[in-house]
Amino acid sequence: MSGALGRAGGRRERPGAGRWWVLALLSLAIAGSYYEYDAIAPVADFLRLERGFSQEQIGLLNAVFSLPNVFLALLGGVLIDRLGPARVAVWTAALCLLGATLTAFGVPYSMMVLGRLIFGVAEETLFIALLAGVAQWFSGGATALAMALFFSVARIGSYAADTSPDWGRLIYRHGWQLPLWLAAAFTGASFLAALVYGGVDRRARAGGRLPPVRAAERFHAADLVGFDLSYWYILALNVLFAAVFFPFRSTFAIEYFQNAKGLTLQQAGLANSWVFFAAIFATPLFGYLADRFGRRSLMMMIATLTMPLVFLILGTTDWSLWISTALMGVSFSVVPAIIWPATAMLVESKRLGTALGLINVLQNLLLVLSNLTAGWLADWGHAGAAHPQGYDPMLWYFGLLSLVAFVSVVLLWRRESGPEGHGLETLRTLSRQPSAAGG
Repeated sequence: MSGALGRAGGRRERPGAGRWWVLALLSLAIAGSYYEYDAIAPVADFLRLERGFSQEQIGLLNAVFSLPNVFLALLGGVLIDRLGPARVAVWTAALCLLGATLTAFGVPYSMMVLGRLIFGVAEETLFIALLAGVAQWFSGGATALAMALFFSVARIGSYAADTSPDWGRLIYRHGWQLPLWLAAAFTGASFLAALVYGGVDRRARAGGRLPPVRAAERFHAADLVGFDLSYWYILALNVLFAAVFFPFRSTFAIEYFQNAKGLTLQQAGLANSWVFFAAIFATPLFGYLADRFGRRSLMMMIATLTMPLVFLILGTTDWSLWISTALMGVSFSVVPAIIWPATAMLVESKRLGTALGLINVLQNLLLVLSNLTAGWLADWGHAGAAHPQGYDPMLWYFGLLSLVAFVSVVLLWRRESGPEGHGLETLRTLSRQPSAAGG
């Protein structure tokens, strides 16, 4: 992946203060796409009641988003390396807008699935391209802060989607379709931001403030093997954590809160939104603490433990939803803030792109399977307002998957605490940042 600037041929003028404006464009572009990704959950109950969708059909709308990335995650990284992040960002943002538009049309169901498929083809490569853009424009310093802010603004997009039933109450009165057109409008704003970024980046390269795009090294299949054992532990944590968090929070949580906990659509959206609202502010904080005090795998282990507790509390108690929401918020603030910089510490820089691509391939594969499995379990249990206990099999599934993720990070912590560690438990400040991430 093209994560850092080269130093070919002489001294270049640094991007300077203008890079913060570029960061704003990159952040706006990712926030718009995150809004579209999370637009299904607020209308899930409408789709079930107004259009007769099954839980499995609703799960497929997010599963099909991840399906193409099972095959295309590595290809997207190669395109970014060969064509430059700005050009790829413009192309993929345009495809995201097309996918969002087809999803908003949404009739027949196959058109909605096609829209989500096209959006999925483009969105993850867009994400990687934008993050690579951050790495290039901030290669001279403040890379970690820039990435943390980038992720924080991305969470704002998800937070806005979750709270849209409240601030967009008038739109939701008309059923399932207008909220999806609203999401398409956010995706349009994402495309405009990517387009402006493309122009700024092109001028910066022509003026010598950024280096010209240079072709990446040839990819070899052997690059997919031979990583250290700690990498495989962190890969397992990354993949399993995503397979729990995103299918529940982005597909089924709002509907579950409505039917099993008796919340209105607005209340359910607000409760779900606070997971991302907390991450907006907490992600940069935990990233700073990890660099300041070390103990990275220990922090991830503690944060991952909160996930099975979330589903135990939801399924067996009548405690306030704010307790489980707070626990999930802590977990989602800590794990993404640490896991990608930690991956960069475990893998040599020339193989980092391959390592991140492999994570994204497996992550998307399990996201497809997890969305479909959760939807099938909810259908099998006849889950709904008339039978809220039908959601229990889905909760047990997510809880058990969370426990496996916890085991993987315990193994990581034990290895990194011993003589074969790579510095995850020390105070060593990261000297490089990952050029792409999922999430």
